[in-house]
Amino acid sequence: MKVKVLNIKGAETGKQVELNAEIFGLEPNDHAIYLDVKQYLANKRQGTHSAKEKSTVSGSTRKLKRQKGTGGARAGSIKNPLFRGGARVFGPQPRDYSFKLNKKVKVLARKSALSYKAKENLITVIEDFSFDSPKTKKMIELRNNLKISDKKSILVLPEQNNTIYLSSRNLQDFSVVIASELNTYQILRSKNIVITEGSLAEIEKVLNK
Repeated sequence: MKVKVLNIKGAETGKQVELNAEIFGLEPNDHAIYLDVKQYLANKRQGTHSAKEKSTVSGSTRKLKRQKGTGGARAGSIKNPLFRGGARVFGPQPRDYSFKLNKKVKVLARKSALSYKAKENLITVIEDFSFDSPKTKKMIELRNNLKISDKKSILVLPEQNNTIYLSSRNLQDFSVVIASELNTYQILRSKNIVITEGSLAEIEKVLNK
């Protein structure tokens, strides 16, 4: 699949690049995508939720009333979950939500997500560029030139570029990521994927190991 290369002004440069069919032309695997996104979101969970059970609630353990003959339910102590301020039954406890996922499944998921975007013509390839100094205005102009200012987008760079990152930091619905850290969740959440020429080689290197 060939894609035209644009410059930062949104004009065609006359060049074309061939998107690797092994990455951008696969038959997407929805289950692999599901597993990868599920793991990504699970790993972001802190798991610090905690509720007090009978052993952790403060209060007397004295039996409040006799067992039978009162006409009411049995009550062992003031910590009874039926009472206001009492314990919680089977409340949430701190836990780790992360789980293991094979690398091949994660790679397949990223390839599948990129293949979806390629099929829908939502991938834009631009020339490698940089800014002399961090300017949010320059990044706004770039988005306007590429006609993606009203869409949630992601810019993929071959390596860390602080000038470009700082220029985009204050923009909503726009983020910058280096090719080696691009993940399935970011791809799916973005309407448009803007990839620099140099990033294509990095993506191939990462996903075709």
